[in-house]
Amino acid sequence: HTAARVGHRGVAAAGGAVFLAGYVATGPGTQHVAERAGLLAGWFLCAVVTGLADRNWQAYLRQTEQRALEAERTREEAALRRAGEERLRIARELHDSLTHSISIVKLQAGVAVHLARKRGDEVPPALLAIQEASGEAMRELRSALQVLRADEPTGTPALLVERARAAGLAVDLTVTGDERPLPRAVDLTAYRIVQEALTNAARHAGPAKVRVRIDYGTGNTGGAVGELAIDVDDDGAADPDRPPVPGTGLTGMRERVGALGGTLSAAPRAEGGFAVRARLPLGEAV
Repeated sequence: HTAARVGHRGVAAAGGAVFLAGYVATGPGTQHVAERAGLLAGWFLCAVVTGLADRNWQAYLRQTEQRALEAERTREEAALRRAGEERLRIARELHDSLTHSISIVKLQAGVAVHLARKRGDEVPPALLAIQEASGEAMRELRSALQVLRADEPTGTPALLVERARAAGLAVDLTVTGDERPLPRAVDLTAYRIVQEALTNAARHAGPAKVRVRIDYGTGNTGGAVGELAIDVDDDGAADPDRPPVPGTGLTGMRERVGALGGTLSAAPRAEGGFAVRARLPLGEAV
Protein backbone atom coordinates (compact mmCIF):
# COMPACT_ATOMS: atom_id res chain seq x y z
CA HIS A 1 0.00 0.00 0.00
CA THR A 2 2.75 2.45 0.95
CA ALA A 3 4.81 1.68 -2.15
CA ALA A 4 1.80 2.18 -4.41
CA ARG A 5 0.87 5.39 -2.58
CA VAL A 6 4.26 7.00 -3.25
CA GLY A 7 4.12 5.95 -6.91
CA HIS A 8 6.26 2.76 -6.97
CA ARG A 9 3.66 0.38 -8.35
CA GLY A 10 6.31 -1.92 -9.79
CA VAL A 11 7.93 -2.31 -6.38
CA ALA A 12 4.53 -3.08 -4.80
CA ALA A 13 3.70 -5.71 -7.43
CA ALA A 14 7.18 -7.28 -7.25
CA GLY A 15 7.06 -7.47 -3.43
CA GLY A 16 3.67 -9.15 -3.48
CA ALA A 17 4.79 -11.63 -6.16
CA VAL A 18 7.98 -12.56 -4.25
CA PHE A 19 6.04 -13.11 -1.01
CA LEU A 20 3.42 -15.26 -2.73
CA ALA A 21 6.06 -17.29 -4.58
CA GLY A 22 7.89 -17.97 -1.31
CA TYR A 23 4.66 -18.90 0.44
CA VAL A 24 3.62 -21.34 -2.27
CA ALA A 25 7.13 -22.82 -2.57
CA THR A 26 7.47 -23.49 1.15
CA GLY A 27 3.93 -24.66 1.81
CA PRO A 28 2.50 -28.14 1.12
CA GLY A 29 1.10 -28.50 -2.36
CA THR A 30 -2.52 -28.89 -1.42
CA GLN A 31 -5.70 -27.29 -2.59
CA HIS A 32 -5.99 -25.58 0.76
CA VAL A 33 -2.64 -23.82 0.31
CA ALA A 34 -3.59 -22.77 -3.22
CA GLU A 35 -6.80 -21.21 -1.94
CA ARG A 36 -4.94 -19.33 0.80
CA ALA A 37 -2.37 -18.12 -1.74
CA GLY A 38 -5.19 -16.80 -3.92
CA LEU A 39 -6.68 -15.05 -0.90
CA LEU A 40 -3.33 -13.42 -0.10
CA ALA A 41 -3.00 -12.35 -3.72
CA GLY A 42 -6.38 -10.67 -3.43
CA TRP A 43 -5.27 -8.82 -0.31
CA PHE A 44 -2.09 -7.68 -2.04
CA LEU A 45 -4.14 -6.43 -4.99
CA CYS A 46 -6.47 -4.55 -2.63
CA ALA A 47 -3.48 -2.93 -0.92
CA VAL A 48 -2.10 -1.76 -4.27
CA VAL A 49 -5.48 -0.43 -5.40
CA THR A 50 -6.08 1.46 -2.15
CA GLY A 51 -2.57 2.91 -2.35
CA LEU A 52 -3.20 4.14 -5.88
CA ALA A 53 -6.58 5.54 -4.87
CA ASP A 54 -5.01 7.38 -1.96
CA ARG A 55 -2.31 8.78 -4.26
CA ASN A 56 -4.87 9.98 -6.81
CA TRP A 57 -6.99 11.55 -4.06
CA GLN A 58 -4.02 13.49 -2.68
CA ALA A 59 -3.14 14.66 -6.21
CA TYR A 60 -6.74 15.78 -6.71
CA LEU A 61 -6.68 17.76 -3.47
CA ARG A 62 -3.42 19.46 -4.48
CA GLN A 63 -4.81 20.36 -7.89
CA THR A 64 -7.99 21.73 -6.32
CA GLU A 65 -6.00 23.89 -3.95
CA GLN A 66 -3.78 25.10 -6.78
CA ARG A 67 -6.80 25.99 -8.91
CA ALA A 68 -8.33 27.91 -6.02
CA LEU A 69 -5.14 29.89 -5.51
CA GLU A 70 -4.84 30.53 -9.25
CA ALA A 71 -8.47 31.65 -9.46
CA GLU A 72 -7.92 34.07 -6.59
CA ARG A 73 -4.79 35.46 -8.24
CA THR A 74 -6.47 35.91 -11.61
CA ARG A 75 -9.45 37.58 -9.96
CA GLU A 76 -7.13 40.06 -8.28
CA GLU A 77 -5.28 40.75 -11.53
CA ALA A 78 -8.54 41.18 -13.42
CA ALA A 79 -9.84 43.56 -10.75
CA LEU A 80 -6.65 45.62 -10.93
CA ARG A 81 -6.82 45.70 -14.72
CA ARG A 82 -10.47 46.82 -14.68
CA ALA A 83 -9.65 49.49 -12.10
CA GLY A 84 -6.82 50.78 -14.27
CA GLU A 85 -9.04 50.86 -17.36
CA GLU A 86 -11.72 52.70 -15.41
CA ARG A 87 -9.16 55.28 -14.22
CA LEU A 88 -8.04 55.87 -17.80
CA ARG A 89 -11.65 56.25 -18.94
CA ILE A 90 -12.35 58.80 -16.23
CA ALA A 91 -9.14 60.66 -17.09
CA ARG A 92 -10.15 60.85 -20.76
CA GLU A 93 -13.63 62.10 -19.88
CA LEU A 94 -12.23 64.76 -17.55
CA HIS A 95 -9.68 65.85 -20.10
CA ASP A 96 -12.20 66.05 -22.95
CA SER A 97 -14.89 67.90 -21.00
CA LEU A 98 -13.53 69.91 -18.07
CA THR A 99 -10.14 70.86 -19.50
CA HIS A 100 -11.69 72.42 -22.58
CA SER A 101 -14.34 74.31 -20.63
CA ILE A 102 -11.94 75.63 -18.00
CA SER A 103 -9.48 76.68 -20.70
CA ILE A 104 -12.22 78.72 -22.42
CA VAL A 105 -13.17 80.40 -19.12
CA LYS A 106 -9.54 81.26 -18.39
CA LEU A 107 -8.99 82.59 -21.91
CA GLN A 108 -12.09 84.79 -21.87
CA ALA A 109 -11.26 86.12 -18.42
CA GLY A 110 -7.72 86.93 -19.57
CA VAL A 111 -8.98 88.74 -22.68
CA ALA A 112 -11.47 90.76 -20.60
CA VAL A 113 -8.74 91.81 -18.12
CA HIS A 114 -6.39 92.77 -20.99
CA LEU A 115 -9.04 94.88 -22.75
CA ALA A 116 -9.98 96.62 -19.52
CA ARG A 117 -6.38 97.56 -18.79
CA LYS A 118 -5.83 98.62 -22.39
CA ARG A 119 -8.77 101.07 -22.14
CA GLY A 120 -7.50 102.32 -18.82
CA ASP A 121 -10.53 101.06 -16.94
CA GLU A 122 -10.39 99.55 -13.50
CA VAL A 123 -10.44 95.76 -13.69
CA PRO A 124 -13.37 94.38 -11.66
CA PRO A 125 -12.19 92.25 -8.72
CA ALA A 126 -14.65 89.52 -9.71
CA LEU A 127 -12.98 89.24 -13.12
CA LEU A 128 -9.55 88.94 -11.54
CA ALA A 129 -10.90 86.31 -9.17
CA ILE A 130 -12.30 84.36 -12.12
CA GLN A 131 -8.96 84.52 -13.93
CA GLU A 132 -7.04 83.33 -10.86
CA ALA A 133 -9.55 80.63 -9.98
CA SER A 134 -9.58 79.22 -13.53
CA GLY A 135 -5.78 79.05 -13.59
CA GLU A 136 -5.76 77.26 -10.24
CA ALA A 137 -8.46 74.89 -11.46
CA MET A 138 -6.37 74.02 -14.52
CA ARG A 139 -3.36 73.21 -12.35
CA GLU A 140 -5.43 71.07 -10.00
CA LEU A 141 -7.06 69.26 -12.92
CA ARG A 142 -3.68 68.46 -14.47
CA SER A 143 -2.49 67.01 -11.16
CA ALA A 144 -5.65 64.89 -10.89
CA LEU A 145 -5.22 63.62 -14.45
CA GLN A 146 -1.62 62.62 -13.74
CA VAL A 147 -2.76 60.59 -10.75
CA LEU A 148 -5.55 58.92 -12.72
CA ARG A 149 -3.24 58.10 -15.61
CA ALA A 150 -0.56 56.64 -13.33
CA ASP A 151 -0.36 53.01 -14.40
CA GLU A 152 3.12 51.93 -13.40
CA PRO A 153 3.99 48.22 -13.62
CA THR A 154 4.17 46.39 -10.32
CA GLY A 155 7.30 44.51 -11.36
CA THR A 156 9.10 43.12 -14.38
CA PRO A 157 8.38 40.29 -16.84
CA ALA A 158 10.92 38.18 -14.94
CA LEU A 159 8.94 38.72 -11.73
CA LEU A 160 5.75 37.72 -13.54
CA VAL A 161 7.43 34.49 -14.63
CA GLU A 162 8.51 33.76 -11.05
CA ARG A 163 4.97 34.34 -9.80
CA ALA A 164 3.58 32.01 -12.46
CA ARG A 165 6.08 29.32 -11.48
CA ALA A 166 5.14 29.70 -7.83
CA ALA A 167 1.50 29.20 -8.85
CA GLY A 168 2.40 25.89 -10.49
CA LEU A 169 2.72 26.93 -14.16
CA ALA A 170 5.74 25.52 -16.00
CA VAL A 171 7.35 28.62 -17.54
CA ASP A 172 10.73 29.14 -19.21
CA LEU A 173 12.11 32.65 -19.77
CA THR A 174 14.70 33.51 -22.41
CA VAL A 175 16.08 37.04 -22.81
CA THR A 176 18.33 38.00 -25.72
CA GLY A 177 20.03 41.29 -26.42
CA ASP A 178 21.15 43.95 -23.99
CA GLU A 179 18.55 44.69 -21.35
CA ARG A 180 18.21 48.43 -20.95
CA PRO A 181 15.73 51.01 -19.71
CA LEU A 182 12.81 51.35 -22.11
CA PRO A 183 10.44 54.22 -22.75
CA ARG A 184 7.74 54.18 -20.09
CA ALA A 185 4.95 53.36 -22.55
CA VAL A 186 6.93 50.49 -24.12
CA ASP A 187 7.95 49.12 -20.72
CA LEU A 188 4.37 49.20 -19.46
CA THR A 189 3.00 47.58 -22.61
CA ALA A 190 5.60 44.78 -22.52
CA TYR A 191 4.73 44.08 -18.88
CA ARG A 192 0.99 43.94 -19.59
CA ILE A 193 1.46 41.65 -22.61
CA VAL A 194 3.46 39.10 -20.60
CA GLN A 195 1.03 39.39 -17.70
CA GLU A 196 -2.03 38.81 -19.87
CA ALA A 197 -0.42 35.97 -21.83
CA LEU A 198 0.60 34.11 -18.67
CA THR A 199 -2.82 34.66 -17.12
CA ASN A 200 -4.55 33.24 -20.20
CA ALA A 201 -2.16 30.27 -20.26
CA ALA A 202 -2.89 29.51 -16.61
CA ARG A 203 -6.65 29.77 -17.14
CA HIS A 204 -7.13 28.08 -20.50
CA ALA A 205 -4.06 26.05 -21.48
CA GLY A 206 -4.39 23.40 -18.77
CA PRO A 207 -1.25 21.60 -17.55
CA ALA A 208 0.87 23.13 -20.31
CA LYS A 209 4.43 24.32 -20.65
CA VAL A 210 4.89 27.99 -21.46
CA ARG A 211 7.91 29.62 -23.06
CA VAL A 212 8.50 33.38 -22.81
CA ARG A 213 11.08 34.96 -25.08
CA ILE A 214 12.04 38.65 -24.96
CA ASP A 215 14.46 40.08 -27.51
CA TYR A 216 15.90 43.57 -27.11
CA GLY A 217 16.26 44.52 -30.76
CA THR A 218 18.66 41.84 -32.03
CA GLY A 219 16.18 40.26 -34.43
CA ASN A 220 17.06 36.74 -33.24
CA THR A 221 13.46 35.78 -32.48
CA GLY A 222 11.96 36.84 -35.78
CA GLY A 223 11.48 40.53 -35.03
CA ALA A 224 13.21 43.36 -36.82
CA VAL A 225 16.41 44.89 -35.53
CA GLY A 226 15.48 47.80 -33.28
CA GLU A 227 12.20 46.24 -32.13
CA LEU A 228 11.32 44.76 -28.78
CA ALA A 229 10.06 41.25 -29.60
CA ILE A 230 7.89 39.38 -27.10
CA ASP A 231 6.88 35.77 -27.81
CA VAL A 232 4.76 33.71 -25.40
CA ASP A 233 4.01 30.13 -26.52
CA ASP A 234 2.25 27.28 -24.75
CA ASP A 235 1.53 23.69 -25.74
CA GLY A 236 -1.94 23.65 -24.26
CA ALA A 237 -5.30 22.57 -25.62
CA ALA A 238 -5.96 25.45 -28.05
CA ASP A 239 -7.25 24.26 -31.43
CA PRO A 240 -6.41 26.15 -34.68
CA ASP A 241 -9.81 25.16 -36.05
CA ARG A 242 -11.58 26.88 -33.16
CA PRO A 243 -9.97 30.28 -32.60
CA PRO A 244 -10.97 31.94 -29.33
CA VAL A 245 -13.29 34.92 -29.19
CA PRO A 246 -11.17 37.98 -28.27
CA GLY A 247 -11.98 39.10 -24.77
CA THR A 248 -11.10 42.20 -22.81
CA GLY A 249 -7.53 41.06 -22.25
CA LEU A 250 -6.66 40.43 -25.92
CA THR A 251 -8.49 43.57 -26.99
CA GLY A 252 -6.57 45.62 -24.44
CA MET A 253 -3.27 44.17 -25.65
CA ARG A 254 -4.08 45.07 -29.26
CA GLU A 255 -5.02 48.61 -28.27
CA ARG A 256 -1.82 49.12 -26.28
CA VAL A 257 0.39 47.74 -29.06
CA GLY A 258 -1.47 49.69 -31.75
CA ALA A 259 -1.08 52.93 -29.82
CA LEU A 260 2.72 52.47 -29.97
CA GLY A 261 2.75 51.63 -33.67
CA GLY A 262 3.60 47.98 -33.06
CA THR A 263 2.07 44.71 -34.19
CA LEU A 264 0.41 41.90 -32.25
CA SER A 265 -0.58 38.36 -33.21
CA ALA A 266 -2.49 36.15 -30.78
CA ALA A 267 -3.88 32.89 -32.12
CA PRO A 268 -3.72 29.09 -31.73
CA ARG A 269 -0.64 27.41 -33.20
CA ALA A 270 -0.83 24.88 -36.02
CA GLU A 271 0.96 22.28 -33.87
CA GLY A 272 -1.37 22.95 -30.92
CA GLY A 273 -1.32 25.44 -28.12
CA PHE A 274 -1.49 29.23 -28.24
CA ALA A 275 1.03 31.84 -29.34
CA VAL A 276 1.31 35.57 -28.65
CA ARG A 277 3.68 37.59 -30.84
CA ALA A 278 4.24 41.27 -30.08
CA ARG A 279 6.63 43.67 -31.82
CA LEU A 280 7.14 47.08 -30.25
CA PRO A 281 9.32 49.86 -31.68
CA LEU A 282 12.15 50.80 -29.33
CA GLY A 283 13.11 54.37 -28.58
CA GLU A 284 15.02 56.40 -26.08
CA ALA A 285 14.11 55.75 -22.46
CA VAL A 286 12.19 58.53 -20.75
